[in-house]
Amino acid sequence: MSEEIQVGKSKVRVMRDDITLLDIDAFVYYAQPDLLLGTGFGGAIAVRGGPSIQQELETLAPAEPLQTVVSSAGKLKATFILHAVGPRFQEEDVEDKLRTTVVNVLKKADEHGIQRVALPAMGRGFYAVPLDLGAKVAVAEVKQYLAGETGIQEVVFCVNDHLDAAAYQAQL
Repeated sequence: MSEEIQVGKSKVRVMRDDITLLDIDAFVYYAQPDLLLGTGFGGAIAVRGGPSIQQELETLAPAEPLQTVVSSAGKLKATFILHAVGPRFQEEDVEDKLRTTVVNVLKKADEHGIQRVALPAMGRGFYAVPLDLGAKVAVAEVKQYLAGETGIQEVVFCVNDHLDAAAYQAQL
């Protein structure tokens, strides 16, 4: 399943897949400030990508809130991982902090010449950012960013289930 729109010179689409398996320049991992990969999505990155990713992150930690840190992707198909330290639910100003996080991800992608980037449902799951809020903010910020000068050619919102996909597609 995939739905696509054109924004400026770039494509934006939603798809259901495992983001760690995508053949893409970079994908986003919603990280903690200590940059430990942990379990779940982080565990999949560590296992599939190999220990070199966490070793590299140890030299980059800690990250500041709302900061995006770039690492290699080890053995994964992607070249880079953008580790975004975004807000958690029930923090003050979650919406504004999420906007800043998404923009910082896109700026970091541009700085590294990344042309194709995949974002998960930002803050969904463990960090409890409400799905509708996350989808609204992420899609709006991506559209606005891509309407300006950028080298990013494609942004993929790569989500896990029908509920997430529906929320992101509704925002496209």
